[in-house]
Amino acid sequence: MKQIAAFLVLTVMVLGLAAYGRDTLDHWIDTTELPPVLTEVGAEVRARDGTLLRAFSVEDGRVRLAAQLEQVDPKFIEMLIAFEDKRYYHHNGIDLCAAARAVFQAVRHGRVVSGGSTLTMQVARLLENSGTGTVTGKLRQVRLALALERQLSKQQILTLYLHHAPYGGAVEGLRAASLMWFGKDPARLTQTEAALLIALPQSPEARRPDRHPEAARAARARVLNRLGLQPYNHQSDVPRKLRPLPLDAPHVAAGLRSRAPASLRHDTTIDAQLQKQMQLLSQRAVAGLAKGMSAAILVADHHTGEVLAYVGSPAFSAQNGTLGFVDMVTAVRSPGSTLKPLIYGLAFDEGLVHPDTLINDAPITFGGYAPQNFDGQYRGMLTVRDALTLSLNIPPVLLTHELGPARLMAGLRRAGTQPQLPSGQAGLAVALGGVGMSLHDLVQLYAGIAQGGQSVPLSVDMHQRGPASRRFMSAVSAWQVSHILSGIAPPRGAAARDGQIAYKTGTSYGHRDAWSVGFDGRHVIGVWLGRPDGTPVPGAFGGALAAPVLFEAFDRIGPDRSALPLPPSETLILGTAHLPEPLRVFRSRDAVFAANPDVPVVTFPPDGAVLRRSGFGIPLKLRSGSLPITVLVNGVPMIPQMHGRDAVLPLDALGFNRISVVDAKGHSASVEIRLD
Repeated sequence: MKQIAAFLVLTVMVLGLAAYGRDTLDHWIDTTELPPVLTEVGAEVRARDGTLLRAFSVEDGRVRLAAQLEQVDPKFIEMLIAFEDKRYYHHNGIDLCAAARAVFQAVRHGRVVSGGSTLTMQVARLLENSGTGTVTGKLRQVRLALALERQLSKQQILTLYLHHAPYGGAVEGLRAASLMWFGKDPARLTQTEAALLIALPQSPEARRPDRHPEAARAARARVLNRLGLQPYNHQSDVPRKLRPLPLDAPHVAAGLRSRAPASLRHDTTIDAQLQKQMQLLSQRAVAGLAKGMSAAILVADHHTGEVLAYVGSPAFSAQNGTLGFVDMVTAVRSPGSTLKPLIYGLAFDEGLVHPDTLINDAPITFGGYAPQNFDGQYRGMLTVRDALTLSLNIPPVLLTHELGPARLMAGLRRAGTQPQLPSGQAGLAVALGGVGMSLHDLVQLYAGIAQGGQSVPLSVDMHQRGPASRRFMSAVSAWQVSHILSGIAPPRGAAARDGQIAYKTGTSYGHRDAWSVGFDGRHVIGVWLGRPDGTPVPGAFGGALAAPVLFEAFDRIGPDRSALPLPPSETLILGTAHLPEPLRVFRSRDAVFAANPDVPVVTFPPDGAVLRRSGFGIPLKLRSGSLPITVLVNGVPMIPQMHGRDAVLPLDALGFNRISVVDAKGHSASVEIRLD
């Protein structure tokens, strides 16, 4: 009653001011100091189809989203105006008829039946959060309502109401309310849902359906009854809790907002449904694993470079010891064996080997670096194809030594990746993961291989593309690598793919990272599992942990997958025996001029050595050579058949002596020494 009386008094005051002089009233209205009418709304990140992925709150923590009239069902607007302010389009900010009616009803019923405030006056109150129970507060609302009507259009004022109307708690504005109470945009509200959202702003806390469902139902019924929308089941349920706004692709959202904090809308290439599928898959992947385990999955279209799903961690939180806020798609880690396909592709380009070239998997040392296979075993001579399929370590190191580590690093950069060297200088260890790479880098590398050796810049921003594409591998070599990778058996439990998926796994030193990256004719997917803090995960292998997740990710894309391409017309497809002679067996360029590795070599005594006669004989040590070996001293056989490569020669003749050895294949070597 006090509010209605105050409004009536103020109305009379305004009429009196108008009677005193039109100019005086105009001056009073035109000199009104308006509050800011540019509404602060939270930034939104959207999927490729416009689906909301994430919305950020405004500075004071309130949830307020941009809502334009065209985003709202016109029937909602009609219901709102009919219930709140039926002469909205005909008054100048205050409705004297409504005010008189409100006073009459209040006097007749002894209580407030309807308010006299217009939508414009409600906007004035919301903009300044001013009170309504005092003459001063009501006077300010009247003055501000009149001023708003002069400076803004009816549509602009209505839009302000749609942004600022309170809906309980920290929820403001129709769009945020529609999403959080009903899980849908305001363009899809039903009649009963619209009625509740019309009733809530009048008393948002007392009518909150999650706390006061009866009051919410009663208020909704009043709206429907007054609008004559019958029949209606007044007892149908109301929402019992506020729904959280979507928090999909949170690392993408955080990254985009960090790069463009002033932007209110970020349109991404993310597929909303696929994103949800990959998020669930990542959570399933770490379920039951050791505490602190995390996972990351990146899915892209390698034809366009568009990122379709981006999971930086299973949960965007710090629960259960997992550093979920850390984006493991961009984290720099050791890639393990995942760089081997690039090494072989570059070696194919250089003419060093062919997929069916024989290469020797045997112990070797490069200075102080002695690589070993993961299982500690050696396979001897085998084809390059088998060496890559088995992910052996010695062959790619041999090829990297021949190519030069700098050539491998240049290939990585041309593929669009950003490798990081701990020491700043590349060595042979790069071949086996001695370089920092991210999951984003690896997916980009494999996307380029899938595209015939042409780099594919990945992008998650719908309106921004990466640098121009560059060739880093020939189309023939890329196909040869893809063909080998497509022949790798799928992980245990995964369905056979008949060569539809080309993939590779990797495990970093110390079992810190488990990787799997692969592609079909359209999509490229990368999977990482490990601990964000880099601590070891005993027993973690890329083939056992990451590969099954990779294949399940391909399953979740669906059956509509493109086949891998056919070989380019210039591809040389021949068996080992039919290859050109230089490609049948891999030998380094240095080996062309080196001694035959099968020829025996006398390692002791060295040629030209001067030794003192001791009476115990002269030690003889050999390397290589086919057993048995004949040893001659000054042309006379001293050991007719030596079945080892170490012996002691009973030599005591002073002066010069020539020691000669002849192996079973007739290869020979000799040294000359002098005994004093």
